[in-house]
Parts: sequence; C-alpha cells; structure tokens
Amino acid sequence: MPNPTTLEEFYQDSGAQLPQGIAKEIGHFNVFETEKLFARKAEERTMVYNRRAYYKISWIRGRSRAEYADKVIDIEQNALIFGTPKIPYNWVALDDDQTGMFCIFTPDFLASGKSGVTLDELPIFQPGQVPVFELSDQEVAEMEYIFRKMHRELTADYKYKYDLLRNLVMELIHYGQKLQPMSALSTTQNASQRISSLFIELLERQFPLESAHQRLSLRSANDYADRLAVHVNHLNKVLKEVTGNTTTEIISKRIIQEAKILLKQTKLTVAEIAYTLGFDDVAHFSNYFKKQTATTPLAFRA
Repeated sequence: MPNPTTLEEFYQDSGAQLPQGIAKEIGHFNVFETEKLFARKAEERTMVYNRRAYYKISWIRGRSRAEYADKVIDIEQNALIFGTPKIPYNWVALDDDQTGMFCIFTPDFLASGKSGVTLDELPIFQPGQVPVFELSDQEVAEMEYIFRKMHRELTADYKYKYDLLRNLVMELIHYGQKLQPMSALSTTQNASQRISSLFIELLERQFPLESAHQRLSLRSANDYADRLAVHVNHLNKVLKEVTGNTTTEIISKRIIQEAKILLKQTKLTVAEIAYTLGFDDVAHFSNYFKKQTATTPLAFRA
C-alpha cells in the first residue's frame, strides 16, 4: 500500500484551492460542500483504498458505499462518516445525486487548542469501530447546521474563529459517539474474501524490487495486520480459510520468489539482495533462503 494520502495530495486530486500558509499554521482545517467540489459523475468519484494523513468528518447525502478491510457499509441516503489516519478505507458513490459537506483537519489543529485533545484516545477513532452512522431527518438538519456554521466562520474575520471551529469539530465528534453505528452488510464470506484480496494487493504493491536502494517495508504478519487495521489473528484465520496458507507462509513464499528473481536476473550482490528484502545481515538471509529452498543463494545463482 502506498504512503498515506497527504493534505497536499488531497488538494491536488480534488482541485480545491490550498489555503495560503498551510505549512505555517498550527494545524490545518478546511470545510467543503461535496457537490461543488466534486462535480463529476459517480463512476469518476472513487477514492483509492488507503490511509489519509489527516482526519475527515463527512455528512453524505446520496447512495454510496464505505469500504474497510473487513467491512462494507451501504449508505442509502444520509450518513455521518469519520475517517482517521490509522484506518485505511475508501468511499464509492453509487449514483450521481451526491450532496453533503465534509471537513478535514490535522491532529495539531485540535491539539493546539486549550483542551489539548488527543484524538486517538476518543472512542470513535479506535480501531475496530464502524465509524459510519445513519442519520434521521432531524439529525440531518442538525448536521447541516453545524457544517454550514463551520463554512461561514472559516471565511469570517473573527479573531478567535479557530477556537470556535475547534469547538464545532468536537461537537461533531461527540454527536457521532452518541449515535449507533450502521450494521456492516457484508457476509462473513464476503468480508473474508475482501481482507484476503486487500492483503494480496498490499503484498504485491511492494514488488518488484529493482535496485539496491529499495527496501521491503512490510515483512511480518503484524505489519500487514496494522496496515489493514485488523487483528493479526483474524488476518491469519481469514487467509488460512481462503488460501489454505498462513499469513507468514504467504509472505515467505513471495519473498523467496522475489529473491530468486533478483539472484537470477540482476547483478545485485547477495548482501544487496538481503538488504532490499528487509534482512539486517547476509547470514540471516542465507539461512532463511536455504531453509525455504534447501540451497544457498550463491548456489542458486550459479
């Protein structure tokens, strides 16, 4: 999986104007109207499954789908969605009638206030939660009022507007924490298939390794579980059910496959190959390779 989407990449991809002084402010905040920002057809409005380097709270009106590693939530009309840098996700519009508003902010934005809020300590941003909340008509009216107040205050000249905006963000967070999450509509089988597919995609995105300057960043089952925001035991159980192999076995087979390619098709030294594959020393790599193939890297190359 690529690095988390940054604020700069969000502004570039969405076409929104990057506020002046974004790197100079203590934290960052902005609020948008969905319809005005994304004047595109539903099939063109998909997000890459990934983590974001910022927090996001969205009020969504229209048919859409929120997808996480082990959960798929269909949204029929109105929902409130919370995004955190810890949990990768994507959102897919299912029709062209998409309206609503959303705000994005960095951890520093809230931490710079007097309350010194630590976002990751809040229940709504904990891993394992389903941060998607269905809204009634009354709740929609309340959400719209808060978001439009944000929009007005952001462009105002009020000296303490950022303190006010922090309070409005916290109001949204507490509002969401009082709501009951929507049920994940995926069956256990579909969820397992999805986790398995995302794991394989994440694994394959690390390859090929084409130079001595590249290095495998995800090596263990825990590494992959963290990126997918699922427990390592659950990931292992799912992969065993779907593929017949454990997480470690799948990773090992792919590392050995890449090692063989590098040994046969490149001029990289064994030490360089060991480094690119994430091994701290040549001896460890040689022992690992021999255990999996019954031969040494040099013997295989010859």
